[in-house]
Formats: sequence, C-alpha cells, structure tokens
Amino acid sequence: MSTKHEQILDYIAQLSVGEKISVRQIAKALHVSEGTAYRAIKEAENQGLVTTIERVGTIRVEQKLKENIDHLTFAEVVNIVDGQVLGGRSGLHKTLQRFVIGAMKMEAMMRYVEPGNLLIVGNRYQVHRLALEAGAAVLITGGFGTNEEIIQYANEQSLPIITTSYDTFTVASMINRAIYDQLIKKEIVIVEDILIPLNETYFLTTDNMVERWHQLNAKTSHSRYPVVNHEMKVQGMVAAKDILSMKESTPVEKVMTKEPITVHATMSLASAAHVMVWEGIELLPVVDDEARLVGVISRQDVLKALQMAQRQPHVGDTLDDVVTRQVEEAPTGTVYDYVCHLTPQMTNPIGMISYGVLSTLITEVGSRLLRRHKRGDVVVENLSLYFLKPVQIESKIEMKGKILEVSRKSGKVDVELYSSDELVGKGLMTAQLLER
Repeated sequence: MSTKHEQILDYIAQLSVGEKISVRQIAKALHVSEGTAYRAIKEAENQGLVTTIERVGTIRVEQKLKENIDHLTFAEVVNIVDGQVLGGRSGLHKTLQRFVIGAMKMEAMMRYVEPGNLLIVGNRYQVHRLALEAGAAVLITGGFGTNEEIIQYANEQSLPIITTSYDTFTVASMINRAIYDQLIKKEIVIVEDILIPLNETYFLTTDNMVERWHQLNAKTSHSRYPVVNHEMKVQGMVAAKDILSMKESTPVEKVMTKEPITVHATMSLASAAHVMVWEGIELLPVVDDEARLVGVISRQDVLKALQMAQRQPHVGDTLDDVVTRQVEEAPTGTVYDYVCHLTPQMTNPIGMISYGVLSTLITEVGSRLLRRHKRGDVVVENLSLYFLKPVQIESKIEMKGKILEVSRKSGKVDVELYSSDELVGKGLMTAQLLER
C-alpha cells in the first residue's frame, strides 16, 4: 500500500499542466495534514512536476525530458529575471522556443516574432499587442507595465506578459546564462541514463529459496541479484559467494547481505563509479525515494558510459573546462611537465589565483601523469593543498609532478606549481584507477 506522500505525488502527477495548486487545497482534497502536503509539493518541485513563482503560486508544469532540458518555460523565465506576471498566468507552463529583442522599428521587429517566442521589449503598448497576436509571450523591461486591454487579451490567449525591473541587455544575458547552465546539466551523465530498467532486471524476493538463485544463474549467467520484499523495497544482495555450500531449500533472506549500498537515478555517474570502485561492487541496485527497486547498474556499463562521455564534444563549459583548457605540455628541455596561463576568470576578487583553480590544476596535472603511467580513468579520492605564495593575474604557471606510488587500483602524485621559477603551491593527490 502506498504512503500518503506517494499518494500526493501521484495526485499532482495526474493534474493538468498549468493547473494551480496549494498546500491547503492538497490537504483538503486528500485529507492529509498541511505539513504532509507541503513536503510532498516540495518533492514534486524537485522532480520537476511543479514550479513556484512569487506572487503567482505553485503551478503544475510539464516534466522535462533530459533531451529538452535546455528549453526554458515561461515560469522559469519569471524566476530568472525576478519578474512579475501581469497576465496570461495559465500559459506559464509553456516552453520558450527562442527569445527576440525588440530594439528595432516595429515592422522590422515583427518579422522575427513567431508562436512560442518571447519578445523582450520596453513600454511599447502596440508592440505588446502585436506580439500576443502573433502567438508570442512578452517580457517588458525597465519596470514598465502595460494597459488593461492588453492584459485581458494575454489572459484570453494564455500567453504570459511579464515585467521586470532589469534592462533589456541584462535580461538577455540572464536568460542566456540560464540556457547555458542547462546545457552543462544536459551533458552530465547520470545513473538514469544507463540503468537497466526494472522490467529487464532479475531479482529475488525475501521469500525465495537459494534454489531460485540457481535458476536465475542458469538463465542469465549473472551471479549477483538484489533481494526485495513484497513492497519492492531493497532488503539485500545475494552473490555467488553467499550461497556456496548452501542447501537449495535455504531461505534467501538468511544468506543475503543486508542493507546493501544503493543509488538514486539522479546521482551522477561519476559518483556511482566512485562508490563501486571504493566498495569493490560489481552491481548496484537503483532505488526511488521510498527505497523501491527501479533497476540496476553494472560496473562494466558505468565505465563504458564514463569513457563515452569523455569523448563527446561539449556545448557548455564548466569552470573546470575553462581551467583545464589552459593547461599545455611544457616545452621540451625544461624541468616542468605542464604550463598554464592565469586568465582573469581564474582569479579571486583581488586578482590572485583562486583556491578552486589551484585544486583543479593539481587534479588535472596529477590525473594526466597517472594516465601517462597507466591507461584508464582516474577518480580523485583525496587532495591536500598548500597555497604558499600569491600568484598574480596573467602570470605563467609551470607545473611538475612526481608519482609517489602506483598500484593496479590506486595512485599517489605530488604536484608543485612555480611562477618565475619560484615555488608558489603544492598538492598531494590520491586517486582510484579504473581499468578500461
């Protein structure tokens, strides 16, 4: 039987897109406390089922697929620009296809405005009306509003008309930044991207006997299976070593490893890989928020996916991308391994290298040196930093490293940073090595 929390989430999922909801409404409809309703609505927001807008409230939105994550809804635009919705609230769930800046003559501007667009413009009432007639939403900059007739028309067409105190250039930059951040999220591989779904997952139940393990093993050749109870909640794992010399009539519940490590579908694949390597696990159950089995991931699939992700071209750059792109092989004949030029993006507010950049440089150099020594992927486990002297903006940093020890599964590297041949920083990195 599902919990009240799960019942509320199911209820929200069945609401029409664009429908407004509240804590009081949910509590009354499902006969639960307002505290229970509030917690479930927050979870629905985390899952992308609803969004909350100041002065508007919480509305049901369409849950984004990962391939569409870079498309913003008008509701998200309102939050990005700290906007206020003047009209067309029922259309806030709609997806923004592109935005058009209205900084030209009206006739020329309207040639670019199409259904699903967002027109960013100042206090030009006629333009507001024409954009709505063309099927586009309107974002009014500079804190201006519009007239009641246009607001009424926006309500009739379910096309949002939004006002913000920011100027047009700032608003365009904020929306671009939000789309860029979404692109970076889109590139991050998560467990959900590679999990073997429940309908393809072989598992045991707590009332099974060891005989059932042998049957599954003969059918699949796999040796590890999750164990679930009647509610599909993960209770343990059974591997070949657990059933050695056990009678086929022995209950699975007696031989399983209890309270196994599990992961959620939204966890990054890098985190899951770290868990699997650190714990020496070949198969991980994937569970939902109620600890129910939704699938499994294998170590082999995780490593393949990580290697594939590293070979894909990137659209959005993270801070690490910006820093590591500056790292180059040192010229031959020098005592250094790598060099890097300190750009303005890599500094702190007073113009010196930031601690975050320092750790990224040491991680990058250490990882490259380990990969030189042994093919495979590197998962950093521990990093100790020693920031000895400040490094000025636009300096050249020269780096050299020394592998202190390396085994089949781990490595330890000492990295030193120099500026004008003066030692400015040191780091000690330990990492797990994943064989390809």
